[in-house]
Amino acid sequence: MSLKLKSGFEFDYENLVGEGRVTRDDVEQLAPQLGKAHKAMDTMRKTGVIKAHLSKDGTPEKVLFSQLPYVEKGNLNSPESIDRLKKFGQSLRNRIDTVISLGIGGSFLGNKVLFDVQCGSFWNMKTREERDGYPRVFFSGNNIDPRSTKDLIDYINHAADMAMHHDKKNPHKYKVMLICISKSGGTLDTMSNFMVIYDALMNNPNVEVEVTAVTDPNTEKPTLLKKMAMENKWESFAVPDGVGGRFTIFCEVGLVLGAAVGFDIEAFLAGAKQMDIDCQNDDIWQNPAMLNAALKFIASEKYGRNEEVMMPYGDYLESVSMWYIQLLAESLGKQFNKEGKEVCYGRTPIVALGTRDMHSQTQQHQEGRLNKIVQFIRIEKWPNDLTIPNVFPQAHKLADIAGVTMGQALEVARQSNADALASNGRFNALFSLPELNAYYLGQLLYMLALSVAYEGELADVDAFNQPGVEAYKRIMGPKLQQVKSRG
Repeated sequence: MSLKLKSGFEFDYENLVGEGRVTRDDVEQLAPQLGKAHKAMDTMRKTGVIKAHLSKDGTPEKVLFSQLPYVEKGNLNSPESIDRLKKFGQSLRNRIDTVISLGIGGSFLGNKVLFDVQCGSFWNMKTREERDGYPRVFFSGNNIDPRSTKDLIDYINHAADMAMHHDKKNPHKYKVMLICISKSGGTLDTMSNFMVIYDALMNNPNVEVEVTAVTDPNTEKPTLLKKMAMENKWESFAVPDGVGGRFTIFCEVGLVLGAAVGFDIEAFLAGAKQMDIDCQNDDIWQNPAMLNAALKFIASEKYGRNEEVMMPYGDYLESVSMWYIQLLAESLGKQFNKEGKEVCYGRTPIVALGTRDMHSQTQQHQEGRLNKIVQFIRIEKWPNDLTIPNVFPQAHKLADIAGVTMGQALEVARQSNADALASNGRFNALFSLPELNAYYLGQLLYMLALSVAYEGELADVDAFNQPGVEAYKRIMGPKLQQVKSRG
């Protein structure tokens, strides 16, 4: 059983629906709530209004993430803004040596997804020509780690020394672009790293530093970072109102980094747009986001599957799993429902990667508590797939695995895992992408984002606030002042 869209994107729920699993009767019984949820999504698209959603300040706030796939004049993503992003990316080519992207939460996780899919692990080892002129990229600001920050500074200083004194053909100052992402400008993790790195590099005469600020665009009441950008004439992009950090991969917050490495922004948003169009179907069995939300909700509430393992098969998809756990945790992990009743709702998200974690986590998935649903991601066609050669014909066990491609072996491993789980009453499902490219990535990520919006309505919780995150921030500020006062 599966839902396959015209694009080729497929949601296979064979191991999630049926006898001993979620039943079609379960889905039918949920029909009234699903109808209300679908109407709520339609209202959100048209007006940005979600019932009972308030900002962290307790004031009504629109939810605008569903607008982001539509590149139209007056929208958050407009033809003008996309053109500006592309020009920004082109301005870095053959000019900037290294970009350091500083952000945390969605400002790191979403950007890392785009980087991994576009560039892979060995991007920074490639020559400038192999990178088509685009800069090397490093990430910082996603933790307050003195060792890794010092290591990054040391790397840049060494690279600058090499560029100035050892590049006999083209001695030059090493050019670094710091992309600092913080809506408020006061994000501790990001801004502490930014200040440490900025100060260190500015004090190196062999380094030229440029800064791009991604922050609240309000110029009448500018945030700290926006004010700094205005005073220092830094280029700036927007962290828009109405788009929570976990959804910002579809706006300038994520797309700035995408532009810096030549990612196909327009194809990414086109994939998201087509997914949104497909999800306007009021037939649950033809609407992947609504179906995904309903099946996961029922699996959790009726069958106790309150942990969700996101397990893509492919190294460069692990960051998708990392992005997804923030999306699921912050959107649906809520103590109170919209009426103020304590419900303590939400599934615990778990990152896994196939085939790696078949050799670590799968024992627990297969025989541990019956409280998990395992969600797989598959790429159907890998470019430049490699055939496993019969290098040692005398070793029969190795000869047995020769002759197939690595992509085929990867899929056999995933299917075997899925079949074994299903045989022991373990719920699992599959998202299948024809290829790993910007368009299908946009489809997948947007479908997941819209799924949590649907499920928020089914569970009657606000999928767009994050009061639990604000709780520790209120405690952290005074504690920092105490540390500072003690010297």
